Amino acid sequence: MPTLLEMLVDVGSVKFGDFTLSSGKRSSYYVDIKRAITEPAILAVIARRMGRRWTGEDLIGGTELGAVPIAAAVSLDIDLPYVIVRKGGREHGTGKRIEGADVNGLRVLLVEDVITTAGSVARAVEALRDAGATVDRVIAVVDRQEGGREALSVIDVKLEALLTAEEILEVKS
Repeated sequence: MPTLLEMLVDVGSVKFGDFTLSSGKRSSYYVDIKRAITEPAILAVIARRMGRRWTGEDLIGGTELGAVPIAAAVSLDIDLPYVIVRKGGREHGTGKRIEGADVNGLRVLLVEDVITTAGSVARAVEALRDAGATVDRVIAVVDRQEGGREALSVIDVKLEALLTAEEILEVKS
């Protein structure tokens, strides 16, 4: 069976070239996890690998958009409810920032697709904590190793990753 990295390369989720990231930084590679997680076999591998790292948290959490399918898949893999953390409040309906169960007093394991500087995931941690949750770990599919781990450690969150930039760049060599 191919490794997760081989699966990402085979489906075209890992690309080499000249790219501008959402942070505005330039990069010699791009990881399109959204392409990968639309493939059931790859999403299942990601869910199983993340599910094996579950340490008893009460809920899985995922930020919109990219982490929602991952959170749902991990939820199904370990039979645990999940919540969706919106990037911002809604202007209609209930206006909730967190969709799903009430997180107050619960431990949430946050999952993410790709971590670069960790800005969006740090905002999700803040939203969950503001709602009364405890969040002390994030599991990402890829850590680009560009300061995200350090940024999360400042807010007492440990980053774990299924793959790192170092491993991805070895493919190019």
